[in-house]
Amino acid sequence: MKNREYQQIDPQALATPPPRPLPEHMPKRVRRKWEVFPGKNRFCCDGRMIVARQSGVLPLTLGLILLTSGLFFIFDCPFLVKHLTSCIPAIGGVLFVFVIISLLQTSFTDPGILPRATPEEAADIEKQIDNPTGSSSSYRPPPRTKEVVINQQVVKLKYCFTCKIFRPPRTSHCSLCDNCVERFDHHCPWVGNCVGKRNYRFFYTFIVSLSFLTAFIFGCVTTHLALRSQGGNGLVFALQASPASALELVVCFFSVWSILGLSGFHTYLVAANLTTNEDIKGSWSGKSGNEDIGNPYSYNSIIKNCCSVLCGPMPPSLIDRRGFVPSDDSVQTSPVEIELPAAKNDRNMCTQGTKVLLETASRSPLLTSSCPQAKPQTVPAVLETLPEIVPSPAPEPPKTSGGRQSTNTPHKHHSHHRSKAKQTTHHTHKTSNSSPRPYHSHSSRRKDSKNRDPKFSSLR
Repeated sequence: MKNREYQQIDPQALATPPPRPLPEHMPKRVRRKWEVFPGKNRFCCDGRMIVARQSGVLPLTLGLILLTSGLFFIFDCPFLVKHLTSCIPAIGGVLFVFVIISLLQTSFTDPGILPRATPEEAADIEKQIDNPTGSSSSYRPPPRTKEVVINQQVVKLKYCFTCKIFRPPRTSHCSLCDNCVERFDHHCPWVGNCVGKRNYRFFYTFIVSLSFLTAFIFGCVTTHLALRSQGGNGLVFALQASPASALELVVCFFSVWSILGLSGFHTYLVAANLTTNEDIKGSWSGKSGNEDIGNPYSYNSIIKNCCSVLCGPMPPSLIDRRGFVPSDDSVQTSPVEIELPAAKNDRNMCTQGTKVLLETASRSPLLTSSCPQAKPQTVPAVLETLPEIVPSPAPEPPKTSGGRQSTNTPHKHHSHHRSKAKQTTHHTHKTSNSSPRPYHSHSSRRKDSKNRDPKFSSLR
């Protein structure tokens, strides 16, 4: 019995179970960094392509280009090749390829996103807090600006509280993509991405080639309708003969002006080595209220500015999209296995307290001693208490014929009762279900003694 009890309360059974190993058929999945990227971007082809999350206008742009170009090559080019020259489809094809390639490059290229600061870098910036009062209880944010000198001009660097970094010159934080972008120009919903340092040349190629393609299709469609209306047929006959040309004419007419205007505006920005963000804010032209200090990034030459913006070396991407996340962070834990530190500490304290309690109890003499056996010497002590618990007064002896009482009879009766009790106490547990002994009062016993036969009483 003792062994059974100690097996049930063995302290070793309360030890913390070891962590369950992962099954062999389920190896640890190594994640790439683009899967844990903090910005609001979407990645395609295993992180090779990046696009903004709000890119619903990009399919519309691509659809309009494909629809207009397809109708042009199907309905207009055969007539123009027959009546004019075969170079028209070739020129249109080259422009179409330029437009599609530049659009895809603009949409799926990293615009120049800056990685966010690591916890160590953010802590280092926090140390730069200027606290003139010397009190550590009050908190002040890091300084919002820093000043650097570029081409003998002071340029302010703003602090980004989202990325925890000081933005480099010409860098701005895009609210739609939630990233800091180098040489930020603007966020273009038509291409579904930000336009920055790494994809601005593709964007400029896209709008210039698209403006040429739109103007080329508009001119070819107008020529097609003019040739069909010759000979007294009229414009109505030409539109009935080629209804697709009417749709192309409407689309190109309303889009060519905006595209040409956008291309001209960005040509001016390239020649001046400016960005759309800088031009709108008037950073170097006095629009922001400051005096006209000039653009510190300009080479004072249109050719040099165009070459630096469009023909310079392609800067590398600063975000390691296809890199692997460290193994400690890549292990995915189920919600059941996640345990807060406070709960884990409470569990350990509870386990240790139970172990100490069990070890103390195991050294106690109450548990180490065996179960006591029934001994004969303990019976008299119990017997001595029996008269106190249930008093049994001795009956009066019957009177003899001579009127005298027998003095030995009560003593004999009492001794006989005690000896009889000694014999029966050893079997009290076995005869617990037996009926109790009836109790007689003194008056009833006197009546019984009077009614007894004198001869029978003398024999007793």
